[in-house]
This record gives sequence, structure tokens and C-alpha cells, in this order.
Amino acid sequence: MSIDVQEAIKAIRDMRPVINPDEDYLTIVAVEQTVTASEARRKKELEEAHAKFKALAKALEAARVSSTRPNTVPSAEAHATTLHEHDGTRFSLMKTIQDMEGEIGSKEVELAALKEEARKLEEYDPATEHEKEMDGDVLRLDIYKALGFEPVQDKNGYITKMLIRSQSGDVHVVDLPATNEPTFEDIQKLWNIARS
Repeated sequence: MSIDVQEAIKAIRDMRPVINPDEDYLTIVAVEQTVTASEARRKKELEEAHAKFKALAKALEAARVSSTRPNTVPSAEAHATTLHEHDGTRFSLMKTIQDMEGEIGSKEVELAALKEEARKLEEYDPATEHEKEMDGDVLRLDIYKALGFEPVQDKNGYITKMLIRSQSGDVHVVDLPATNEPTFEDIQKLWNIARS
């Protein structure tokens, strides 16, 4: 079906009073402004939503990091193992300390004994002790015995006899005078017996 051009022109002329280009232009401009404002608002809302998304993503990552155990913090099993090792070390140190305290106590007793011994040694006079040990009478008796003379005492403590071992090995018994001081002749007699 073909439309006649004249009819089309007539139809356009009939519609001219209905069509107002100024009003349509203003409507188009208003629509464009509304669309532009709507796009600007949507872009701003999108940017705000994107910014909120980034902030929430950072918060999520921070929450994830804070909720996971860092590498520097040991696991629960490793922590329990470390505590067990530290307990063992602590008990070992306590035992060592007790042993050392016991040793210190024994050393203190030993030190006190050594101090007492040192005090006694400082008070000790070896010359006096030697003099006591080397009583003149005892020394003389030892010398006499070495020479072969051994005095024999009676029950009152007086020397009444002399045992003489001669150079030949014989043993002679000689009665001594009742006066505890023999004469020169008595002494010569004893020496002669000892030389025989």
C-alpha cells in the first residue's frame, strides 16, 4: 500500500496545531537533564558503594588476619609441648638447686670443722708437746735399753735389779744396792758385764 504524498502532507498540516516544537524541545531538554542527573546520582552511588565495598573488604581481611594464628605464635600443640619442656627444665633446676643447697650445707659443716681445727692448730705449741713427749726419764730409759741395760722396779717403784744383755747375747741379772744411787764401782761392774 502506498501512501500518497499529498495525503501525507495534509495529515502533517492537520497535526501542526497539536505539535508544538518549543514544548517538545523543552520536554526533551528536561528529560536529558533528568537522565544526566540520574546518571550522575547513579555514578555517585556506585562510587560510594565501591568505596564501602573496599572498606568492608579491608575490614574482612583484617578480621581474617586477626582471627588466624600468626606464624610467630605457636600452635596449641607446640605451646603445650613448650610448656611441658619448661616444666621439665624447672623441675630439673629445682633439683639442682636442692642438691647445691645440700652441698652448701655439708661444705658449711666442713668449713666449721676446718675452722675449729685451724683454731686448735693456732693454739697448739709443738715445742711444748714435743717436750711432753720427750720426757727426760723416758729418753734415758730408752737409751739404757738400747745399750743393753733394763732396770727392774719393785712394787714400791724402786729400781732393785738390772737386767744386762751382754755383747755375747747373754742376759745377766745384777742386784743393785738399796740406795738408789749406785757407786762408781757398781757402775764399772755393770759396764764390764755388758762388754763381756
